[in-house]
Amino acid sequence: MKSASTLSSAFLQPAGQALPAALLTLRFDRASALANLILPTRKTENWKYSAKHLKLTDDMASTLPMNASAETAADNSSYTVVLVNGIVRPESSNYPTLEGLSIQRFSDLSEDDAALAADLLSKSISDQPAKSGSVNLSQLNGARFEDGLLIQLQPGLILSKPLFVIHHTTANHSGSAYPCILVAAGNNSQFTLVEDYVSSGNCSVMVNTTTEFSLGDGANVTSVRLNTEGQTVQHMGTTGVRQQRSSRFESHSVGFGGTLRRHDLHVRLEGEGAECKLNGVVVTQGTQHYDNHTTIEHVAANCNSEETYRNIAADKSHAVFNGRIHIHQDAQKSNANMSNKNLLLTSGAEIDTKPELEIYADDVLCAHGATIGQLDKESIFYLVSRGLSPRDAKVLLTMAFINELVDQIPVEQVRNTAHTGLNRFFDQAFQEV
Repeated sequence: MKSASTLSSAFLQPAGQALPAALLTLRFDRASALANLILPTRKTENWKYSAKHLKLTDDMASTLPMNASAETAADNSSYTVVLVNGIVRPESSNYPTLEGLSIQRFSDLSEDDAALAADLLSKSISDQPAKSGSVNLSQLNGARFEDGLLIQLQPGLILSKPLFVIHHTTANHSGSAYPCILVAAGNNSQFTLVEDYVSSGNCSVMVNTTTEFSLGDGANVTSVRLNTEGQTVQHMGTTGVRQQRSSRFESHSVGFGGTLRRHDLHVRLEGEGAECKLNGVVVTQGTQHYDNHTTIEHVAANCNSEETYRNIAADKSHAVFNGRIHIHQDAQKSNANMSNKNLLLTSGAEIDTKPELEIYADDVLCAHGATIGQLDKESIFYLVSRGLSPRDAKVLLTMAFINELVDQIPVEQVRNTAHTGLNRFFDQAFQEV
């Protein structure tokens, strides 16, 4: 009988030590906890469809160069922070200078701020007990991060422009990067964070990311996540959100497939009257793979959540959606809705969807639904009969399927980038027509 594969010890050796003591201690504890971790297989519940795409070879364990050069630079008209291989580059960034806003890299943190960062990380989704039969590889970030950002908004602060965080990975040789962002939004603050993941080079690399949001009472935070990394980048991202009373969190995610893309989004509505809205769009082609796992926990009463994800798969690609809503016993008067719609452009493509409701309260209003289908032939015929080419008819119908969500992205620059990527996708998906 073949023994189970375990995580190589090479992945548990951080490259640098230039961090405050509290973060070094946390990193050491995380690495110790991951010793002899059994890697996921097809029998692992939350990796059922993705395990075969995961390649964690020893050459990939080495940290990508911390001083790598990249042509990524801040746009002077916007607030921007640039990270290259997970390392903050202040010289390439354009930090906002506002009273009540603090943006610090981990290596510059004071003892008190380092303790806050360690506390946020210790309460992160990657520290939550895994469900039976699941494996949490997001813990690797806590064991390997070399740098990161701590963003603190004082109560009442409103950031008028989005803050862009550009994550650039240089895939010029095999290795891995571990970007980490922590956001502490004070009471009644307002803030939009845009995370843009890009890469250069064609070698096999792994990017393992963590982004943690802590929202105080009445805070309003919008997260926009765009992934356009290269085909050879294995990306495993984790976003954790904790919300207090009357806070609002809004997430917009646009992802283009690769060798392996995975995003785990975990939201906990811990204060009464909290709300969250999660939108996601994924497109895959060729042999690409994209896996979205979301969890919304209604912990307190009178909270609302709305979730809408849409996937499009072409050629022999594969998209996965697993959405879970957990209504705790004390979360009376909860209102939760989840919708996942999927479009297959070819007979060789595959989409797997699994919406879940776990309810322990008796006074709730919850609904979930999922559909998988193909382009309607009658609709194509109708558009062709009105003068469109078969290709343009398919593009129009496919764009209509996801445009509703893309147009809700509140940042014009991201909407434009998403449309550019989608147009490129359509050109390739429908080139035979």
